[in-house]
Amino acid sequence: MKVAYPVIFTEIETNILIEVPDLGILTEANEEGKEKASFADAIMMARDAIGIACISAEDEGKELAEATALAAVDTKKGTFAEEGPGIVSLVDVDLAEYRRKLDNRTVRRNVTLPNWLNFEAEKAGINVSRVLQEALMSKLGVSKH
Repeated sequence: MKVAYPVIFTEIETNILIEVPDLGILTEANEEGKEKASFADAIMMARDAIGIACISAEDEGKELAEATALAAVDTKKGTFAEEGPGIVSLVDVDLAEYRRKLDNRTVRRNVTLPNWLNFEAEKAGINVSRVLQEALMSKLGVSKH
């Protein structure tokens, strides 16, 4: 599943302040060792924050927040409005891809699977034990009977 949320970026001195109003996210980009944070850094930070927030909501069984229309976002009402002018942009995240990248924990189910794969199987209502048994039987050329 892909999501895209409007993000307000506010450039100050060496940092870029980041707000994702629909998700209540406040963070900043300030690349250590660099003179000034770049918008590429800020977009990456926003993408990480959105990915973590959405995956956490999914894991808790919560509905993902609706994205506000880009034109409806008023930078003057943003949390960092007093720090300077804000720029609004959409930031997208492929949650399935992000989960695979981020969530490499394993879950014991008679075999060890990456958690993201177990999550997808459960979401699809797939019995992992049955699939494994069928795959092994097919691969080995054996059957129950």
